[in-house]
Amino acid sequence: MSGPIIAIRPEPGLGGTVDAAREMGMEVAAFPLFAVRPLEWDAPDPADYDALLIGSANAIRHGGAATRAMRGKPVHAVGEATAEAARRAGFTVAEIGSGGLQGLLDQRAGPPIRFLRLAGAERVALAPPPTVTILTRTVYASEPLPLPNAMAALLREGAIVLLHSAAASRHFARECARLSVPRGSIRLAALAPRVASAAGNGWAEVRTAQTPREGSLLALVRDMCHQPPPAPDQA
Repeated sequence: MSGPIIAIRPEPGLGGTVDAAREMGMEVAAFPLFAVRPLEWDAPDPADYDALLIGSANAIRHGGAATRAMRGKPVHAVGEATAEAARRAGFTVAEIGSGGLQGLLDQRAGPPIRFLRLAGAERVALAPPPTVTILTRTVYASEPLPLPNAMAALLREGAIVLLHSAAASRHFARECARLSVPRGSIRLAALAPRVASAAGNGWAEVRTAQTPREGSLLALVRDMCHQPPPAPDQA
């Protein structure tokens, strides 16, 4: 083992990460650096779209009454965790992606479809194929929180940090700079290449999960725990 494992995503996803890691024999220290809050938004006419495109379970959890009123529309979800949140809220799931929303769109076949995308204020830009139309509504925002001193102390001794989003990567990097936490003592495990890229350079190690799934990210962390950090000129 090479230092503590730290997760910084907001709740309730943070608790799910801690539980999943424990099932794999790892203990993860939980320091949420974001708080999710709902936003006011106007729902379009149901006749203007055929299905919902959901890239995060937070869109279901924080979409409010307007989202619950859309249960008659099928959900196309970015992954299994988002699909499960939709099912629990009473939605029918028509499709589950495995490589992000863009991958879900790229693999679509069939007649034209009009999506209503329920998204966060920070989101990935999409390039839909010609048969896909996307209408977007912003229904929640993730507000950054300051990095606590207790976490900074762990980081200075060396740690592995899980990064689930590009926004988390950028905020974590800024907070380390604000508190003068040296990057060279920290190893990063990122959910996807764009998440890793957003963190910038100078870390002891940056590795990316084989697939953008929680299980794949935790498998990566388990491997990192049993491997020494690379030499400084190899990071």
